[in-house]
Amino acid sequence: MLHLDLDAFFAAVEQRDKPSLRGKPVVVGGVGGRGVVSTASYEARVYGVRSAMSTREARSRCPHAAFLSGRFHAYRETSRTVMGLLRAASPLVEPLSLDEAFVDLARADLPDLALETVTAFAEDLRARVVEATGGLTASVGVGTSKFIAKVASDLDKPDGLVVVAPGTERDLLRPMDVRVIPGVGPATAERLRRVGIHTVAELESVSEDEMVRLLGNANGHWLYSLARAEDDRPVVAEREAKSVSVEGTYDTDLTDRRLMEGLLTRQANDVAARLRKSGLSGRTVTIKVRLHDFTTLSRSSTLASPTDSSATVARLARALLTDLDTSGGVRLLGVGVSGLADWVQEDLFGETAEEEAEPLPEVEVPHHSRRTWAPGMDVEHTEHGRGWVWGSGRGVVTVRFETAVTPPGPVRSFKDDDPLLTPWRPPEPADPAASEPA
Repeated sequence: MLHLDLDAFFAAVEQRDKPSLRGKPVVVGGVGGRGVVSTASYEARVYGVRSAMSTREARSRCPHAAFLSGRFHAYRETSRTVMGLLRAASPLVEPLSLDEAFVDLARADLPDLALETVTAFAEDLRARVVEATGGLTASVGVGTSKFIAKVASDLDKPDGLVVVAPGTERDLLRPMDVRVIPGVGPATAERLRRVGIHTVAELESVSEDEMVRLLGNANGHWLYSLARAEDDRPVVAEREAKSVSVEGTYDTDLTDRRLMEGLLTRQANDVAARLRKSGLSGRTVTIKVRLHDFTTLSRSSTLASPTDSSATVARLARALLTDLDTSGGVRLLGVGVSGLADWVQEDLFGETAEEEAEPLPEVEVPHHSRRTWAPGMDVEHTEHGRGWVWGSGRGVVTVRFETAVTPPGPVRSFKDDDPLLTPWRPPEPADPAASEPA
């Protein structure tokens, strides 16, 4: 198994496309007072900024960072490129998010699975990712199971490769903190600490019956197996669905239900905006939730008639979340709409206005009819060309004119209603209704 994780993905895409930010701290996420960090560049992490931290705290730790609201179209397109490379290597690719995936090397076109062969393949794959993405790096782990591959990819970040030789898995795990095991969040780690278990080696010494007594049936059996490097989960390829969806993954597990509801609301707003832009609507609303132990759950609700209403999609998404137990922590949330149609039943629930999204950390900026100038968004000026929003307020928008293929560019300010300045978006894919599984 191979696990690939693009390094500081959202921030890395911003640095690639904004030459003036290369080598400097970049924070992507909610930029308002109640915003939450989605991704921080490694330059920002030096100051203690991390995923799921409040933007307010991130600003206090690293006030000189560039705080950007994010550009989901750029992240999605870059993810498509990387997932395409992986699928060209093996028919069994399981995306976990836009920036992370498992690959079954036993189904790849390799002469054998010897250590030297898979190492050379992984090195070549990493080089191809750098070339295809315009400079983004990936950390890669290779092992005999999903668990070991995932652990290995975390050992030499960023831009690293670790291959765990068969038969050495337990030796690798034993000195590690128990929190390296998926499913051992803060609460479980504290429960284990109270009985004197801090490392995987100490966890390995506990009998299965005792583990179940300590942690419950499901978690007990799961941790008992993983402490012994036993993981037989297969790579499950996800077929592309005819749907529109948005999802986000988080370095730190989410446990606050209100925060999760806010994230789903923001994601629902964006999905509905994309439906409206494409002239589509959908009947089935689905949420995707990946738990702390990598278990992926989904819940769906189907309407009598198709809708493109942000309020309707958001309300159904939040209602679906109430059926799930998320107390152990959530590492990924997503909202999708399927059952697509090219018509909509107006005012399905008697609504006259869209619900306002809370200023929370979904990185994709909703595209409403009114003009907004979010920090980081792509713009184009009739005279100066393409650039991105440096900042805005009090009737003024400031733009740095540069792109991924230019040197760092000049900064200019304009009235925020300047008719020569407009948002810029790349051409949509040939089939805008289909979303790359993430």
